[in-house]
Amino acid sequence: MTQRRPMIAGNWKMNCLRADGIALATALAAKAAEKGALGCDVLVCPPATLLSDVVAATKGSAVMVGGQDCHVATSGAHTGDVAAPMLADIGAGYVLVGHSERRADHDESSTTIRLKAIAAHDAGLAAVVCVGETEQERDLGATLAVVNGQVAVSVPGGATAKNTIIAYEPVWAIGTGRTASVAEVAEVHAAIRAELVERFEDGDEFRILYGGSVKPSNAAELLAVEDVDGALVGGASLKVDDFWKIIETCA
Repeated sequence: MTQRRPMIAGNWKMNCLRADGIALATALAAKAAEKGALGCDVLVCPPATLLSDVVAATKGSAVMVGGQDCHVATSGAHTGDVAAPMLADIGAGYVLVGHSERRADHDESSTTIRLKAIAAHDAGLAAVVCVGETEQERDLGATLAVVNGQVAVSVPGGATAKNTIIAYEPVWAIGTGRTASVAEVAEVHAAIRAELVERFEDGDEFRILYGGSVKPSNAAELLAVEDVDGALVGGASLKVDDFWKIIETCA
């Protein structure tokens, strides 16, 4: 069986002013230094306003930094947007694309997300491609069709296990306190794995993260599920102790 190094990623979303963001990043870097060798990769994705400060605060540590979104273009008349080369230039190594909040709030299609992933790859960034079904889609029994459809379109043909990570986040479990059952997570991750193996030579090496109300109390159970290669953490990533407890489940 392929051994995939786990990743624990924190999506700070639209939270933290400068002082709080620097303090959070500094504390995580200090814990990583104190721990030494970690059992997983650690990634934080702060708001764009904090990227420079977080890169500086984590420099030389095991904590990696990513953006929360990027535009499909490398530059141009796109007021308010951030280009992938800008993220790379500031020191980020990753970027989230296709988060359900972007899909819903900004009407982003899987086609747009594929173009963003390509832009990330072209800039030398690894893309964390997010997929997941709504509560209505799950209730209709359409989960696998929706998620596989998102993976099929959102993940570009040039993706590799080195430049692409998949994050499965059932929309109904994000920030609600409701978590998918182990059986539900296993079923969807297995379907995503099958889609990746069918499309890519290194499909068995892609990391697939689970996200959706991941917290210290359920992290170990979720991370023990086959084909779950880590977690994309929301609210708990804003609390140093909680986020670190999740990281330690990979030790």
